[in-house]
Amino acid sequence: MMEKEIDKKIDAPQFNGFIHTYIMKMKGEKKSIPQVEMKEGAISATGGFLAIIVISAVAVLLGFPMVLGPMGASCLLVFAAHEGPFSQPRQILGGHLISTLAALSIWDIFGRNHLTIGITLAVILLLMLGLKMVHPPAAASGMIAINTQAGWGFLLTIMIGALLIVVLSVLYNNLFKDRQYPRQWF
Repeated sequence: MMEKEIDKKIDAPQFNGFIHTYIMKMKGEKKSIPQVEMKEGAISATGGFLAIIVISAVAVLLGFPMVLGPMGASCLLVFAAHEGPFSQPRQILGGHLISTLAALSIWDIFGRNHLTIGITLAVILLLMLGLKMVHPPAAASGMIAINTQAGWGFLLTIMIGALLIVVLSVLYNNLFKDRQYPRQWF
């Protein structure tokens, strides 16, 4: 009697279909990655180079060179993918602000351990999605803030870096005929 109830609950063909679909999703799509022209790549690389030099000088001066990881990733987006939704000023400034604020607040209240690190990332993700400020490099700002226990001075350095990225990207990207930055401010 019990076996018949179990058989009714588990429909083998349906389960096999789910497994097949699940595994097939992992194959990905066979789309080719678009080729970037050398000129466009050189323009992007030069912009990133100039921006990270300025940001590096400020970060070292303020005593927080660890901001260069997330700032470098943000530079890659604004110079190589400047048209993308994650590269716009609202996402850069807002993403770094909420990520770092969330991380420093959680660290202040609960300290740092594996659980709070996981909670921090989950909170950052929810805030970015909820506030429409998704900027993946900004999540790294939060992770660095909680893992290095950098303190609240880290927030100032992150925000100066993020602001410099936006300003430098506006000034640089718009020098070129085929580039426009930003696509939207807020």
